[in-house]
Amino acid sequence: MKPRLNPYKAAAGVYKAMMDLQTRVNNSGLETSLQELVKTRASQINGCAYCLHMHTRDARAAGETEERLFLLDAWRESPLYNERERAALAFTEALTRLSETASVADDVYETLRASFTEEEMVELVLLINAINGWNRLNVAFRVVHPMKAKDAVAAA
Repeated sequence: MKPRLNPYKAAAGVYKAMMDLQTRVNNSGLETSLQELVKTRASQINGCAYCLHMHTRDARAAGETEERLFLLDAWRESPLYNERERAALAFTEALTRLSETASVADDVYETLRASFTEEEMVELVLLINAINGWNRLNVAFRVVHPMKAKDAVAAA
């Protein structure tokens, strides 16, 4: 994959705006583990290697298990996720795929409402919007995730 351009250098104001949004999201009060699962799941759907690289590392650094990260794409089939995580993941998928469905199904919303306060639901939408924005910037311009030095040399 050949990078197209670095959008963060080309439009530094955009990067600052996204970082301001990300700082707000990070301080939302939603638990870090949940945030990283949501970021990773949206990035899987959007095919954003840069964000997958970043958020799986961040999740592991925050104590997330590799097993749960490996199974995230099949979370519905695994008992490793609690009800709150399941509600957030279903909502993440619905919003990330909104162009395919044109709505969030009532059952997805009701499940979310059972596990989140109204304020947390709004915070979750902001989180999902932020990661989808990062994904779109990175995918559009083919921003490449950092590679290990030995791998970068071998690829050259």
